[in-house]
Amino acid sequence: MPVESIHLPSELKSDIKNRLKTLSGQIQGIVKMLDEGKDPERVNVQFKSVTKGIQKAHFLLLDEVYRKALALGIVNADAACPGDCGQEDRIVGLKTEFPDISLDELIDKLKEIQMIERTLTSEEKKK
Repeated sequence: MPVESIHLPSELKSDIKNRLKTLSGQIQGIVKMLDEGKDPERVNVQFKSVTKGIQKAHFLLLDEVYRKALALGIVNADAACPGDCGQEDRIVGLKTEFPDISLDELIDKLKEIQMIERTLTSEEKKK
């Protein structure tokens, strides 16, 4: 199940694109170093730099967008659940876990809160 549509703020999108363009240049530089037979240790340093750059761009996407979307989803689900909606334990669990949710868990938790919100919405429509 894909994460529901989330729009990137233009400033964040620009930052990530600039990082990726820089990384593209670094990758081209690695190719050139390999073609020129440069010392493998120097090539390795460049690989490490590219890896860190990709991780940073990915972190920005996850932390700045998905964590905010998860927080908003938790707030919305909490507001839609007056205490007898059948989702109380899951909502409280997510609220409690929120500060410690790792980046690896972030998308799964976002999907979980979106499922809760859909359940609450469909239950509300039945009333």
